[in-house]
Amino acid sequence: MVTAPREILQQVAHRPWSVPNRAWVMAQTWEYLLFMHWVVPAEMLQKHLPAGLTLDTFDGQAWLGVVPFLMNYVRLRGLPPVPFTARFPELNVRTYVVRDGIPGVWFFSLDAANPLAVAIARRTFHLPYFNANMTMGVENDSITYRSQRTHANAKNADFSAKYRPTSAIFYSQKGTLEYWLTERYALYAADASGKLYRGQIHHVPWSLQRAEATLENNTMAAAADILLPDTPPVLHYIRRLDVLAWALERC
Repeated sequence: MVTAPREILQQVAHRPWSVPNRAWVMAQTWEYLLFMHWVVPAEMLQKHLPAGLTLDTFDGQAWLGVVPFLMNYVRLRGLPPVPFTARFPELNVRTYVVRDGIPGVWFFSLDAANPLAVAIARRTFHLPYFNANMTMGVENDSITYRSQRTHANAKNADFSAKYRPTSAIFYSQKGTLEYWLTERYALYAADASGKLYRGQIHHVPWSLQRAEATLENNTMAAAADILLPDTPPVLHYIRRLDVLAWALERC
């Protein structure tokens, strides 16, 4: 059952800054999400960022995330879920940035199994969405996830993995790596002319679980010209999270 927006907005103590003083425009639910994170040389990531964004680091280390999940119950404020765009698998490649003291997420790519959603997101939110053939199977607490990019004139990018939670739910504490990686309430985007935008989100604290994963194929970072280290990723699993989003603002 989707959490009512007013209940989500009642929980704000965990945020690093206040909720925007204007109406949110979109709600969505993220399900069966896996955070896969690797330490990557900062210079490898910084060179791919637009002017005006600074790479954020934790204890001097830069991180790259590959994040498969199910996007569900996508809806505009005051409306029911949008037909044909309300439920689809999505797979993000992201790093962490800061501008004007506000930390956030920068996406190198967002693959999705919904051409209409991809077209709308590329035009409206200036985000690098790509069409992909994707499947996700759930059996008990085990998820099988596969993605193959099909977007015209885009680099090949494939992902195949099985994952599951391995611990009880816990909540990250401020100052920890888990909090730094996950509790982020802004995304950054750039249009074709290089103008920067900030989009804010809000949700209750992440209900994290430790996880294990068998990674069969992953060329998502390589498609963005980023080389992942030959080390196991740091893994966190989340069963579901209800999210509110605000319209983009120039920054």
